[in-house]
Amino acid sequence: MNTTILLFTRDLRVRDNPALEAACAGGQVVPLFVLDEAILSGPHAPPNRVRFLLDALGALRDSLRALGGDLAVRRGDPAREVARLAAETGARALALADDRSAYARRRLAALGDLGLEVSAHPGITIAPPGGLTPATGDHYRVFTPFWRAWTAARHRPVAGTPGTIRMPPGVDPGPLPRLAELTSGAPSPDLATGGEPAGRRRMAAWLDEAAADYDRARDDLAADRTSRLSPYLKFGCVSPLELANATPEGFRRQLAWRDFHHQVAAAFPDLPRRDYRPRGGRRWNRDEGALAAWREGMTGVPIVDAGMRQLRREGFMHNRARMITASFLTRNLGIDWRSGLRHFDEWLADGDVADNAGNWQWVAGTGNDTRPNRVLSPLRQAARFDRDGEYVRTYVPELADIAPSHVHRPWALPAAARRTLDYPPPIVDLEWPQ
Repeated sequence: MNTTILLFTRDLRVRDNPALEAACAGGQVVPLFVLDEAILSGPHAPPNRVRFLLDALGALRDSLRALGGDLAVRRGDPAREVARLAAETGARALALADDRSAYARRRLAALGDLGLEVSAHPGITIAPPGGLTPATGDHYRVFTPFWRAWTAARHRPVAGTPGTIRMPPGVDPGPLPRLAELTSGAPSPDLATGGEPAGRRRMAAWLDEAAADYDRARDDLAADRTSRLSPYLKFGCVSPLELANATPEGFRRQLAWRDFHHQVAAAFPDLPRRDYRPRGGRRWNRDEGALAAWREGMTGVPIVDAGMRQLRREGFMHNRARMITASFLTRNLGIDWRSGLRHFDEWLADGDVADNAGNWQWVAGTGNDTRPNRVLSPLRQAARFDRDGEYVRTYVPELADIAPSHVHRPWALPAAARRTLDYPPPIVDLEWPQ
């Protein structure tokens, strides 16, 4: 009987998994996940994502066992571990999800040298990177025409979930490592639980309770009406296609932005490192003290500090707060967007290379924004999207008892009241005309 190794990468689910569907149709399947030493030893394996990954792998193993299979877990180089498992099982084919990041392409090239029949299947994004191209050029550089093409495209059908998985006998699944074996740091205290079941519960609750109100309330920081599905999309615990099929247009547009950044990163692999659109040799400030205050949520600007503290507490930040904090770092402090990207990458459970870099460059004016000089005033943003200061009071407890009229400008309090606050003054002057 034919045997296929199914290499899971960023598609840690059994529902709507085209690679799983194709592998099961071919005969026996050996599901495999390789804890890649090249990633674990680098900057892209911080505690929040490692713990979320381990949650997802445990849930995936349970789901595969319920279908009669299992998940083989190995640690090392993916090509070497696939070759070893192919020799043990007699597998002649390899299936995996198609990924176009620079690292994924190097991995695919190494897998292609093993002599196996390799097939890459869609599923990480809705529109595969490179699947939509303009009349001239290899990718869309502006979102609006990409959005038009994305909405007009005929996307693939949802893949079926196998009724059973046939594994060859004798495959040692191997243990799932403990968190302490993979990282020395501690995850955020309020980090969400990873895995397909948790992701599907979150998706179902959001669709039932908040999706219909998304367009109106998505920027309301205190209301917290966003889906919070981004880490489940990052790890493929929920299908972006299934989600798009069930959500209103405003949210589908956000999923299209995700696809947009992936196609930009596929065409410009240096997106996390180099300006996509250089802006005349702009010089960035090298102010380590200001950068440290920003990282710690101690800038003295409440709306910025609230976002940065939410990031550390939850491994997540509201999207509007991401824009505000990123604009403050690059525009108000004049600090290089790459410093902000690295900090977000350290803490975000949903830290995806394409999305993180694409959004940072958009805010910094070096990316795909058609208005590169756009500046988001933190005070205006606070007045519009945290009108009563509830978001700030949630994450900056020093200001919990401040009246709404002063919570975003505590420096405007009378001197006697300011002296009782254990909160710093702003590190930049924001009292220009807003």
